[in-house]
Amino acid sequence: MPSSTARGRLRVYLGAAPGVGKTYAMLDEGRRRVERGTDLVVGYVETHGRPGTERAVAGLEVVPRAALEHRGTRQEEMDLEAILARRPEVVLVDELAHTNAPGSTHEKRWQDVEALLDAGIEVVTTVNIQHLASLNDVTEQVTGIRQRETVPDHVVRSADQIELVDMSPQALRRRMAHGNIYAADRIDAALSRYFREGNLTALRELALLWLADRVDEGLSRYRDEHEIDSTWATRERIVVPVSGGPESTTLMRRTARIASRRSAGEWQALYVTRQDGLTGTSPDRLAGLATAAEELGGSFHTVVGDDPAEAILAFARAENATQVVIGASRRGRISTLLRPGVGERVVAGSGDIDVHIVSHDHARARTSPAPAVDTIGPRRRAAGLVLGVAAPLCLSLALHLTRDLHALPIEAMSLMLVVVATALVGGLAPAVVSALVGALLLNYLFTPPLYTLSVAETENVVTIAIFVAVGIAVSSVVDRAARRTAEARAARAEADALSVLAHNLLTSTADTEGLLSSACRLFNATGAAVLRRDPAGVETVVASWGEPPGCVERADMAAAIDDRTTLVLSGTTLPASQRGLLNAYAAYAKVMAERRDATAAEVERLRLEEADRTRTALLAAVSHDLRNPLAAAKVAVASLRSTDVTFSEQDRDELLETVEEATDRLAALVANLLDMSRINTGSVSAVLTEVDLAAAVRGSIAPLPGGARIEVAVDPDVVVLADAGLLDRVLANICENALTYTPASASVRIDAAAAGERVVLRIADTGPGVRDRDHERLFAPFQRLGDVPRQDGVGLGLAVARGLTEAMGGTIATEETPGGGLTFILELEGAR
Repeated sequence: MPSSTARGRLRVYLGAAPGVGKTYAMLDEGRRRVERGTDLVVGYVETHGRPGTERAVAGLEVVPRAALEHRGTRQEEMDLEAILARRPEVVLVDELAHTNAPGSTHEKRWQDVEALLDAGIEVVTTVNIQHLASLNDVTEQVTGIRQRETVPDHVVRSADQIELVDMSPQALRRRMAHGNIYAADRIDAALSRYFREGNLTALRELALLWLADRVDEGLSRYRDEHEIDSTWATRERIVVPVSGGPESTTLMRRTARIASRRSAGEWQALYVTRQDGLTGTSPDRLAGLATAAEELGGSFHTVVGDDPAEAILAFARAENATQVVIGASRRGRISTLLRPGVGERVVAGSGDIDVHIVSHDHARARTSPAPAVDTIGPRRRAAGLVLGVAAPLCLSLALHLTRDLHALPIEAMSLMLVVVATALVGGLAPAVVSALVGALLLNYLFTPPLYTLSVAETENVVTIAIFVAVGIAVSSVVDRAARRTAEARAARAEADALSVLAHNLLTSTADTEGLLSSACRLFNATGAAVLRRDPAGVETVVASWGEPPGCVERADMAAAIDDRTTLVLSGTTLPASQRGLLNAYAAYAKVMAERRDATAAEVERLRLEEADRTRTALLAAVSHDLRNPLAAAKVAVASLRSTDVTFSEQDRDELLETVEEATDRLAALVANLLDMSRINTGSVSAVLTEVDLAAAVRGSIAPLPGGARIEVAVDPDVVVLADAGLLDRVLANICENALTYTPASASVRIDAAAAGERVVLRIADTGPGVRDRDHERLFAPFQRLGDVPRQDGVGLGLAVARGLTEAMGGTIATEETPGGGLTFILELEGAR
């Protein structure tokens, strides 16, 4: 007996199409297990009348199916409760994606299988590739048929074993032609539609690729569990590192060609960015490379690492890559000899991964480094130059006056301190000047012979030379540190700005002025605007903030949003390093414009859809609901005018009554249609006056057929502010609806009560009521909820009642009547 705590195992026979032999393979396994002594039963098998399948079932224990009645028809489903009570070791369940008949324990058969597995019973089942939920759209494109019965991928993916039952398209079509799959009257249609050779080939490829991916996932799990780092070349995977340089696209094309020559080859482009984020390729360039990789059939990935070679190899091993394609170095030969490049280090550490060094047009070509960002303004540079000259003079004078208190090392280090301070203030150039001035003063005032530029002792010459060298080196380090600090500060500000932009893009509405205000604050601009140029070249301001420029020519900075729209700033100029951030603002403005256009298009689509639905319903009403009373009236009038028949006085009265009823129905239908049209166009105008509610109720129900069944319990003193004519229509429509659904032996009750400054009127019937989810649908135009005969109206009564109520400043809602039925709650303003 299976354990009550251990989950059962799942084995799936996967097929590319019906008829490949999944069910037969499952039954064949069942027979083998029974022969080995396994307690196995058949939970459900669909033979489709195939003799071979029926013979395979023979000899196996079959659990009788459960019979279910639904809408007068008898359906059979797998008896889940009987199988759980029987508790076999293994159960065979065919057609995993099947939808159970109403009344079953679960909606889907895969849910029955989950229940069996939870009970510790092993399940062997079958499913076709087109029934997997993730491939539903793909198979519909291939076959032209959308499968309504699907099974979630995770159910099949969680199987302990998946076996593909494969058959070539030609062999499957022969089976079909021989009558081994469908009945004879369906063969020709199947062969010319679903079972076309192209369809079967595509489905077979989908099944093979899907199963190959599952095998690959299993291999990855096995490697992780056993901590296997070496490459297993089960599938060609190629990694191509790109630097963002001009050769990157060439390398990706070469890699795509290499991968295309190998069956099921995959390739991935990899960009390594530094952890500090201070240097690297622009986001626009990376986005372009990612797009190019996708167009060439690969994927683009970004990893963080200070050592590119180690990052490349770590990524390649994590992806079980078999090859790495690297571009030839752009560095010179001498530089490569002094310090190995990324390519050389990847080759040295690749191990069992093949590395291809690919030549390109930019190999061995020195690229000029990007100019350093000038983070020190001219004022600070001038101040540093003044400090670098004046400070050494003043300090040297002070040291000279106290030369008996210190020696040459103290004097040299003091002047070195001035050099460092100058580097912090003015940068490298003023610091070099300060070092040279300090060296001259050190020689002139403190190195014997004094007051000359000659040096008597060799060690003093070395001291002065070291002073100059150390001063320049320290100045360079301090200047570089200051630049890096400024770059980090600018990168942080840019990252914060991009973060705010991304957050706004995901959460905010299309607030263009807010975007322009944010840009002005970030770039210290006095004004910003979005300008649009028409075909004639005339520029107009779409949105603005502050003191914006009126045209692109007057703008201090501009970034194109699209071919006709430009983001412009005034009162500021940006360094080249911040152009990317300005372009990000322009891209965000473009997204906002596209979002507005998409929202407007969606609103227009919904409006047209609603108009089309209303038009369709109206035509249906005119063609049927209005034609019936017209036909009845016409027949009655024609009978009265006929000279061939002599009618008694009673017959004439009945015919005239028929004409009157038909015209009344026509008048009511047309009135509702006209009222609904007025409501939709917003042309309903309510004139609010004080209305005696009790009198209004009695006046509205008096002409209604069956009005005597309405019980009115409204206090005569209750007065509301309403339009008497509109209120009459509202009450008549609601009461008519209540009478329609209330049994003839029951009554409708109307009562009213004050609730603060409002008056609440309740109209309760004792009919069948409606489901909670349908309460709001009651008030939709042309809505009957499927329970009113076609000749009883066009479904506008309650929609008109709500529209007229809202025009009077009131509300209308529904709730269940205690004991059964529906209660309409009408709330209006009370008269003071």
